[in-house]
Amino acid sequence: MDDLRVEKVLRAVECIPRGKLATYGDIGAITGESPRVVGNLLARWGSNVAWWRVCNAKGEIPGHFNEALPHWREENISLNPAGTGAQLKSHRIELEELEVHWKKATADLT
Repeated sequence: MDDLRVEKVLRAVECIPRGKLATYGDIGAITGESPRVVGNLLARWGSNVAWWRVCNAKGEIPGHFNEALPHWREENISLNPAGTGAQLKSHRIELEELEVHWKKATADLT
């Protein structure tokens, strides 16, 4: 994967404020990547960003719940009723807001 694509996705994640969540699809819609690519990219290069703020459409981060949970607690992100992930409906950032911040954050990229 080329560095520019990676940087665009990582900067999108950096634009998600504390206590908010976005889905892999949200990040993909902004960056032009598929949700699967976003997830794979975060698994490979996302350790230095707030990866726990990006989840699937069910509010889950498959295979990483135990690592995400302390971060969610610190940011007051509540769990879904099943206790298997975050309460996405309550914490999801508005896509338009995220996109505005992302465009500013990537203005220096070519």
